[in-house]
Amino acid sequence: MNTLIALPAFNEKKDIGFIISQIKKYDLDILVIDDGSTDGTQEQLSKIDNINTIVHEDNLGYGQTIIDAFEYGISNNYDNIITMDCDGQHIPDEVQVFLTQISDYDIVSGSRYLIEDNKHDPQIPPDRYTINMEMTQMLNKITGLNLTDSFCGFKAYKIDALKKMKLTENGYGMPLQLWMQVWKLGLRIKEIPVKLIYNDTSRRFNGELDKPAIRLSYYKEIIRNEMNKDIRSRITV
Repeated sequence: MNTLIALPAFNEKKDIGFIISQIKKYDLDILVIDDGSTDGTQEQLSKIDNINTIVHEDNLGYGQTIIDAFEYGISNNYDNIITMDCDGQHIPDEVQVFLTQISDYDIVSGSRYLIEDNKHDPQIPPDRYTINMEMTQMLNKITGLNLTDSFCGFKAYKIDALKKMKLTENGYGMPLQLWMQVWKLGLRIKEIPVKLIYNDTSRRFNGELDKPAIRLSYYKEIIRNEMNKDIRSRITV
């Protein structure tokens, strides 16, 4: 199976070289989507051989980096795509678990909270955990997907499944739009446990989204919008 590893990056100069070096031992194609970095990330990437890059001149948002990765995977005829963060919060050695699982599912999603004890880890930023759990519960009530972690970015996807989606949300709430479309399309999913790591609990969202109440409202609006759409009229091939 022809698999692409896609790494969304925003100001990741410090860690990205090491992360890529660890991924390379799996002999998979690597795509980095640099979302308007200003810290020298692009210069660091230029020193690394045998990777592909997409560069946003401005910061377009996390969701847009993932959408661009999906479009790249589709247009270049990959079978699968794995997305993972490149800030040290996802462990490259866990890639092999996704590779062994994706053949039987449309999406294999990492979960930091599938292991019950992780929910009580003091390193978790309280507002992020609380909002994640509230949105995960809201999704489960609507969809019956029984998720435990709706926001984890460590995932494997079958490209054929992605071709059926029409993702448009360019911000941090894109995973919620994705899950709603997964439900409407009846895709086969599985969650697998991944390590819980918060290397930098001081990292912030952009602007108003730093305020938990505003972030929660934004997330809920995405779900409401998707509830009112007919996925069948949005399928692209």
